[in-house]
Amino acid sequence: MNRSADNGIESRGGDDSASEEAAFFATATVAIIGLGLMGGSLALALRGRCAHLLGVDCDPAIVALALERQVVEAASTDPAALLPQADLVVIAVPVRASIEILHRLPALHPGNALVIDLGSTKSRVVQAMAALPERFDPLGGHPMCGKETGTLANAEVGLYRQAPFALVPLPRTTQRARQVAMELTALLGAHPLWLKAEEHDQWVAFTSHLPHLLATALVLSTPSVCAPLAGPGFRSSSRLAAGSAEMRVDIYATNGPAVLEALACYREQLDTLEDLVRRSDLESLRSLLALGAERRQAFLAEGG
Repeated sequence: MNRSADNGIESRGGDDSASEEAAFFATATVAIIGLGLMGGSLALALRGRCAHLLGVDCDPAIVALALERQVVEAASTDPAALLPQADLVVIAVPVRASIEILHRLPALHPGNALVIDLGSTKSRVVQAMAALPERFDPLGGHPMCGKETGTLANAEVGLYRQAPFALVPLPRTTQRARQVAMELTALLGAHPLWLKAEEHDQWVAFTSHLPHLLATALVLSTPSVCAPLAGPGFRSSSRLAAGSAEMRVDIYATNGPAVLEALACYREQLDTLEDLVRRSDLESLRSLLALGAERRQAFLAEGG
């Protein structure tokens, strides 16, 4: 699904257009703040495709690993040492840390720069971006990809390929920033999707944040004695519970109302299923299970 209305840019994505869409990056210095799974994978995908690639991380061991593996040209734990060189600053840290960085950015970067984040929620990030001085050109972003193992050691050059990439402009976001965002998604082979911040947060509450809570609840409610019979169904259904607790707490702290709405909708469906099982209404249960299978297939087909 592409949503390019009101943005003046055709929503294109994929490797086939990358060579035509890289005008900005060919001469740009890109600084990535946060070299975990998302930031590290972005760096791997941008190596050799921008003029200079810099990395910032608060963990000295991550900085050392990034330099050892030549993930970036230069890296530091001190953002002030590298950010002044950047034409594009990409913030790839948990949401509340992103907001803190945005508050500090004017002191860390004395010049002009495009700014994009990769955070899982957008409303509060966009609010922080709106307070930046006019010399910054901000735009919110959220690539819908990742793994439960979120470290630089698990970074993949193709992590973003074929993934939806939400782009959330501010009223002040320039046409140039929008175009650079499109160039970035083309280089990554991702599929851009233009959304409003509130719309984004409502959608991901159902498609991303709720599934993690359900996986956690599944693991916590399953007696350990059952472990010998935990097969593929349990492993796939519980996989998200292995994700970063720190990152997830940030998500729920910054998207609480939408997550509560998603939980209420889920609880309603769960109550219905519980009632059908209790009453042994097998025909209604069969119909509801079949409807779930049908809707899942249609849902995934619509999402591409």
